[in-house]
Amino acid sequence: MRILSLAVLGGATVAAAPAPPAGTITVTIPRLSVAEYHRPYVAVWVEPAGGGASRTLALWYDIRKSGAEPGTKWLADLRAWWRKGGRSLQLPANGVSGATRAPGTHSIALPTDLRPGNYVLNVEAARETGGRELVQVPLSVPAKTARATGSHELGAVTLAAR
Repeated sequence: MRILSLAVLGGATVAAAPAPPAGTITVTIPRLSVAEYHRPYVAVWVEPAGGGASRTLALWYDIRKSGAEPGTKWLADLRAWWRKGGRSLQLPANGVSGATRAPGTHSIALPTDLRPGNYVLNVEAARETGGRELVQVPLSVPAKTARATGSHELGAVTLAAR
């Protein structure tokens, strides 16, 4: 989410350009040749390399499903994310929650307010009648380019610094 700031200079309102993201995270969801395919639930979060509080950057799940079995019911299948703080996240989270994504490459902005230091970028996917996978990418802020690749539920996870 970008925030546009306004300033009043000499009686005129001037819009400041939004700050560009610190980098771009790309997540590839592979196309699988299976009899019954369901789009995966995906969580993307960062946490300090030495441990500490995590920060969810994106959460893709069935946001439209409601009733006796809402889409949030299966978020616990994203086990690592759920244990790191997902269970306490108020959903839907503005600027974080979104619908599941089709196979392909999807981009997420790396927040500009991450303090300098070492982090771990985590991307976890879980799919109904499928598997579960966690890909971790070391992240150093200021950001540098990094990459890791999943083996079945996730493809390439790339961080491109700005």
